[in-house]
Amino acid sequence: MPAITNSRILIIATDGFEQSELFDPRDALIAAGASVTLASPDLDPIQGMKHDEKGDTITPDIRLDAVRIEGYDGLILPGGVANPDTLRTNAAAVSLVRAFVTTGKPVAAICHGPWLLVEADVVNGRTVTGWPSVRTDLRNAGGNVVDHAVVVDGNIITSRKPDDIPAFIEAFSKAVAEAGTVTA
Repeated sequence: MPAITNSRILIIATDGFEQSELFDPRDALIAAGASVTLASPDLDPIQGMKHDEKGDTITPDIRLDAVRIEGYDGLILPGGVANPDTLRTNAAAVSLVRAFVTTGKPVAAICHGPWLLVEADVVNGRTVTGWPSVRTDLRNAGGNVVDHAVVVDGNIITSRKPDDIPAFIEAFSKAVAEAGTVTA
């Protein structure tokens, strides 16, 4: 994994996140020396899912409306069906995604997570991937949709499913390392 020591990473999630798509990247980034912050609409614990079974919960560190992107080097958007579907109707979440993309910071979305990229209107002209049921939305938003484990187009990194997590983490870590670290 590229050196990301001292990088500050934001993960946005709410109830219904796919457990492996939040915990695996989070744990790998922390092990590599990054500081990882979890943001959600509220500070109550959020429920993870292991496919269609309830998994572990995790307590967010900060509310979405309190996040300032200047303090972060990159953003991760885990999937799960309910998580991104709920967040795409949250103005603060959509605004944060759009701000990260437009300022050039790495944004990584996996599985159903690219729905937030669609809602933030940042897919047009980009090559992306996602879970099969999300691909029509990505195409309708102007994306060039491919079926690869990981796709990097500028500062947007997308993946299809939990099996792609190692490639997803590697691509995101490389993008963060190349972009540099926030001096805070």
